[in-house]
Amino acid sequence: MLNKIFISTAAILFLLLPLSSFSDELYPQYGNASWYGKYLHGKKTASGERFDQHSFTGAHRSLPFGTLVRVINLRNGKEVVITVNDRGPFIRGRIIDISRAAAGSIGILSRGVTRVRVEIVSKPES
Repeated sequence: MLNKIFISTAAILFLLLPLSSFSDELYPQYGNASWYGKYLHGKKTASGERFDQHSFTGAHRSLPFGTLVRVINLRNGKEVVITVNDRGPFIRGRIIDISRAAAGSIGILSRGVTRVRVEIVSKPES
């Protein structure tokens, strides 16, 4: 009986760990960024906020909502700081989706997808 309780508790903690923390050791991240805009404008994000294509926000699979990240376009060196307020991208090889405004500021609107470096600027207060 005690063994079953221990295993159940360990399993729950294992499942909750990725939701409650992340390691700075995993950063910076390198991969592809894409952008999203008009078709989601005004719709609710995973954080509950309304998506605004004119704001500097983005979607990341695991970073806590409210995390500020620097996204650097590796083709031209342009960078932007965005706030994570959504989940995604869910396409293999992509590590972040950014708003139309953020994409425009680093020059990826016409390309759609480009290779970037993602750095944590600050984490939200717990």
